[in-house]
Amino acid sequence: MASTEPETMETEPVKEQPVGIGNDLTENKDGGVLKEILREGEGDDKPSKGDKVSVHYVGTLLDGTKFDSSRDRGELFTFNLGKGQVIKAWDIGVASMRKGELARLTCKSEYAYGETGSPPTIPPNSTLVFEVELFSWEGEDVSPNKDKGIIRSILQEGSNYKTPSDFAKVTINYSVQLDQQVLVEPTTSTFTLGESEDPIITTGLEAAIKKMKEKEKSKFIVSPAYAYGKDGNKELGVPPNATLTYNVELVSFEKAKKSYEMETPEKLEQSEIRKAKGTEFFKKGLTDKAILNYNTIIEYLESETTLEGEEKEKRDALVLAAHLNLAACELRLGEDTKVIEHCNSALDISKDNAKAFFRRAQAHQNRRDYELAVQDYQKVVALEPENKAAKNQIIVCKKRIQEEHQKEKQLYANMFSQMTQQSAKRTDSSDESVFKEGIGEWNNEMAAGMMPLDQEVAAFGETMPLGTDNNHGNIH
Repeated sequence: MASTEPETMETEPVKEQPVGIGNDLTENKDGGVLKEILREGEGDDKPSKGDKVSVHYVGTLLDGTKFDSSRDRGELFTFNLGKGQVIKAWDIGVASMRKGELARLTCKSEYAYGETGSPPTIPPNSTLVFEVELFSWEGEDVSPNKDKGIIRSILQEGSNYKTPSDFAKVTINYSVQLDQQVLVEPTTSTFTLGESEDPIITTGLEAAIKKMKEKEKSKFIVSPAYAYGKDGNKELGVPPNATLTYNVELVSFEKAKKSYEMETPEKLEQSEIRKAKGTEFFKKGLTDKAILNYNTIIEYLESETTLEGEEKEKRDALVLAAHLNLAACELRLGEDTKVIEHCNSALDISKDNAKAFFRRAQAHQNRRDYELAVQDYQKVVALEPENKAAKNQIIVCKKRIQEEHQKEKQLYANMFSQMTQQSAKRTDSSDESVFKEGIGEWNNEMAAGMMPLDQEVAAFGETMPLGTDNNHGNIH
């Protein structure tokens, strides 16, 4: 069969590719995807399902007519392998390739565009030929914030579509590596997501498990933010800012009930359990786990707005405590915006809550919004005239306000003086020096007077760790 070229093309006709060359990659061995290696790749590693791969390709019909080419566009083509983003033949073929490999894939229509083709370039029932070069790949980002903090490569597909959720009981086989050093030999562990106190069960590992299917085997690259952070873990031999590799098999899991699967009495009962767990984790410094438990209370009860009597009182008390305790957690983490949000929610429930005003004042103070901080501290004093901590912080904040006003006056005085002296020869560069003059640099003295959480606790008659209860919704 002679090759044909569109009249618009001036290149020499490409010789028709024979059908049937190469290894059959299909599971059924039906000849649907044949692969011929044109250039060997490097190493033994191959991309896994979910990996983001980068390739160059040239696609032709059997008669050699070119219908698409990433090389002509001058940019690599990327897609997530095995996710149905490309034709089936590509998901099969690229998964068999190594880095740097160049291969020819001959793809029957059932593994390409089928009976309909892809008009106007690909006729119905067309067998297609692709020359594909694999440049690189990276695992799938499964981090909660999509910040590439947890990267997964699937080594073995799991069964069905279900995955564990928070508070599911899981059994896993796993090992942990730091570079080439084995930190944890292959072992089996059973625990409840969100409740484990084993230091090796990091927030990153728990987040990773929640993306797995039963019987799945995957490798996870976990960044310091989801492992041991800037401090590392001396007991486990993990240095600061260490990235860890977890090899995990999800053997089995028992799903926890979702909120919509519970009646109101069960939601209230489970919220009490989450509150107790959260307090326990807070006392032990496991702030992320405390936050998870307190947030679950809000998830369970935020829609329960039509309750009456004793159930309403119990619901409001639990939600109030959750917001106040979350504010304390976020203060510990330096998340001042979240502190303010939780305190505002607490004040929606209890408008004269001194604890909410105090913690919101601390957040404003941390943000150097001293006037707002003074207003909230004054509300605390109005509610609790003997609160020495609030009174002290009012003095501190007012001093900071005075200092900032004085600095502003001095800044403008310096600016005016220099602008007057140099008005005849003012230039862009001199303006810049004027603005730099008198501004100064941030130093630790400017942050003096910020109230640590333990001082706030003492102000309310508590001792660290926070373990007592009062009508302000303390950590308890």
